[in-house]
Amino acid sequence: MEIAALVMWVLTAVAGLRLLVRRFSEGGLRRQGTKVTRYPAVLFLGHPALALLALATWVAFLLTRSCVYAWSSFGALVLVALLGFTMFTRWLTGQGGKHARDGEQVFPVVAVVAHGAVATLTFVLVLLTAITVSRH
Repeated sequence: MEIAALVMWVLTAVAGLRLLVRRFSEGGLRRQGTKVTRYPAVLFLGHPALALLALATWVAFLLTRSCVYAWSSFGALVLVALLGFTMFTRWLTGQGGKHARDGEQVFPVVAVVAHGAVATLTFVLVLLTAITVSRH
């Protein structure tokens, strides 16, 4: 289950990287003409940065088999999921919203749904693995 979680995590990262590249190719943070934006830099950059930290902690778990790393990774993943869900709800309500800028409307539906679906599976696998490791 640990390796399945890692594989799902890598797939999640690939789909997320596609969204990140798309955002930056459309002007990225430079296109935010006002301070009011649907995706502030802290949210938009914090989500992948924290996800990478959680992934690094998961790799540490895989190398050491320490349940502390498994639960630390899951804890960071909870924060990543909250940031991701915030962006997802803003994306859903942002179709033509008054604060949405051109560069904020560029996320393709398929990539967003794929990223969210695989991320949800990753979340569940990491949780189940952390529970399983704690029992031994």
